[in-house]
Amino acid sequence: MTTSRKNLLLVMVDQLGARWLEAAHQGVVSLPNLRRLADEGVTFTNAFTPNPVCSPARSTIATGLTSAGHGVTELGYALDPQIPTFMHALRDAGWRTGAFGKLHFAPQVLGDPDYRAYGFDVTHITEDRRVGEWTDWVERTHPEHYRAALATVWMTMAHDVEKRGLGAKIEAARREIPLASPDYPDSDDEAYPLPYPAEVSQSAWITDRAIDFLESVPADTPFFAHVSYVQPHNPFSPPAEYIPHVDAEAIPGPLPAEWHETRQPAYFAADRHPEPTWTTRSWQHDRRMYFADLAHLDAQLGRLLESLHRTGRAGDTYLVFTSDHGEMLHDHGLLGKFERHYDACIRVPLLISGPGLAAGTTRPELAELTDLAPTFLDMAGLPAPDLSRPDLGRPRVPERIPMLPGRSLLPLCRAEDVDTWRDTVYVRSDSNHWNPTPTSWCRTVRTARYRYSRFLAGGGEQLFDLTTDPGEQHNLATDPAYATQREQLREALTEAIVLEGYPNSPRQLRGIGTF
Repeated sequence: MTTSRKNLLLVMVDQLGARWLEAAHQGVVSLPNLRRLADEGVTFTNAFTPNPVCSPARSTIATGLTSAGHGVTELGYALDPQIPTFMHALRDAGWRTGAFGKLHFAPQVLGDPDYRAYGFDVTHITEDRRVGEWTDWVERTHPEHYRAALATVWMTMAHDVEKRGLGAKIEAARREIPLASPDYPDSDDEAYPLPYPAEVSQSAWITDRAIDFLESVPADTPFFAHVSYVQPHNPFSPPAEYIPHVDAEAIPGPLPAEWHETRQPAYFAADRHPEPTWTTRSWQHDRRMYFADLAHLDAQLGRLLESLHRTGRAGDTYLVFTSDHGEMLHDHGLLGKFERHYDACIRVPLLISGPGLAAGTTRPELAELTDLAPTFLDMAGLPAPDLSRPDLGRPRVPERIPMLPGRSLLPLCRAEDVDTWRDTVYVRSDSNHWNPTPTSWCRTVRTARYRYSRFLAGGGEQLFDLTTDPGEQHNLATDPAYATQREQLREALTEAIVLEGYPNSPRQLRGIGTF
């Protein structure tokens, strides 16, 4: 039995740049289920995160708002559950909603909030710190691997670590269970094979909980499932049995650290970038672990697809696959994400499959994570929300003020004619873990051809012509030949910064224009 209301499945991974998925498909590692998803759906080749760090990007996906709109501008803020999410709208309209894995709408150091407040009927959460429901499950069902699981807990500053009395146990497990081995001598706490089998991993646990949900929803009830994996976020830690899937000889080398000799722009003169990352770490090992994790995640996607077919719901389900942000992975001599707005950091994979879409096609339009909430609402046949606009006896112009700045991607997925589309995307970064000052802030506009970034507090500028320099090796910010382009992009950036708050934020809004 099927329902006219479509099922919705959001599959997320953490810290996967589109660049690395493309490299995998070029021979590094076979990802048959992601390949199948692309063959059966639509691939957006120019999709971007508006804020390349977990909580802000994930808050944007949930609400459809920019960082200025929802208020989560950097890590350390919590998303107010009173702000409408598309999950609230789906649940209110009769969808059964569930979240499995990592949500990170609130600081993880505090432990897991009650994520049902964000619009979910069912939640099973395990996030970066690993302590919680997953480790409890390992202790209960795989006690022989419990100490090994504790050895992989890295966020020991989280409040619930001591609350559970696990601090000393974790430190003891780390001493007893070495991460390096003769087979993988470069392993350390940033990149290593898991010391337990794949079926015990966080990723497998997340899939198990999601499948239980998918197969429990009555056939006449539509569902929305947010299946969100922690990997391949660092530490890069795949199950050991997936490492042989990677062709080590096919792994591409890092893009050169073009900033290193000149220390330009001035942002790169900071002490935290004394040398390229590959001078102190093995880029080959880190990338091998990262790509092995992709193989494992692809297998988990395959299990989800099998569940949809087993329950007869594949034909009535839209599936979106994406990531919250990218990972430098030694490109330009850098690791991580945050304010380094290179391609590997800000461009994310975005694949959409489902009924009535133009299967096997690619779309070059500039897409953003702000587009996902209106896309899911469109898939569900629900209207995008408006901001409150009460009648105070005065002319109301405009009559309707949309709440969401993004646009549904569904018309593009159906290969319909779209008269106009955005020609720039805006990316912002504020404070990072190690520097809570504007010297770690960056603002970027990206067009089809150019990437222009300003590092604040005297950090300087970057301008890359991506047509002639896709590897972002030649900073043209001071090149007289690009003075006109620089000025135009700088004006576009100024406008993007100012308009990031439009449409107006719904936070604590009584109504536009009220006294």
